[in-house]
Amino acid sequence: MDEGRELAARLASVKERMRAAAVRSGRLEQSVRLLAITKGFPAATVRAAMDLGLRDFGESRVQEAEVKIASISPRPRWHLVGHLQRNKAKRATQLFDVIHSIDSQPLAEEVSRRALEAGKKIACLVEVNTSGDRSKFGVPPDRVRKLLEAAGAHDGIDLRGLMTIGPLHGGPAGARRAFQDLASIRAECTRAGLLPEDADLSMGMSDDFEIAVEEGATIVRVGTALFGGQA
Repeated sequence: MDEGRELAARLASVKERMRAAAVRSGRLEQSVRLLAITKGFPAATVRAAMDLGLRDFGESRVQEAEVKIASISPRPRWHLVGHLQRNKAKRATQLFDVIHSIDSQPLAEEVSRRALEAGKKIACLVEVNTSGDRSKFGVPPDRVRKLLEAAGAHDGIDLRGLMTIGPLHGGPAGARRAFQDLASIRAECTRAGLLPEDADLSMGMSDDFEIAVEEGATIVRVGTALFGGQA
């Protein structure tokens, strides 16, 4: 099977798994969007995925993504899903359409400042460390509201929702707990007026995206299940 056919088959499989998970949880399949994670893969992979209808792509590092993003036209929608350092905020706001990893008040302030300098308002999600893993980035659950209040006060940021990464350990049950926690936080923050009614939940990757869909994900971040191992 050539690369194009293999990618088409993997995409069909991922979409069917997403559909089935949505049905199991009583949701419409259209309520979940697929974000293709292309970190480590060349621009040719992005173009092949675009030929199959994908329009949202995620990268983890600003520097790695820069050349790739510049080489692809027409431009898809680019998401930064990895940790963002404040000194990369200027370039990130120029390159990306959505930032999934706001995890501190100073970062939110810098992203807003740089977005306004670029003449834009950038869509952002607050990253929450729902698992308590010390090796992970993200704001602790008990500080989410404070960060949302601060980020929402900045004119350069359009708060669109919350993001989390499943735990390193704990298997499917641990992932489900983490995703349930994020869904609960979103509900609380929506009721408090800190997030829009249609706030996104960006959660679930190749190993656990079906569980994430069952627990309310609106965006799943899938790389390996679509593209295989790193190029």
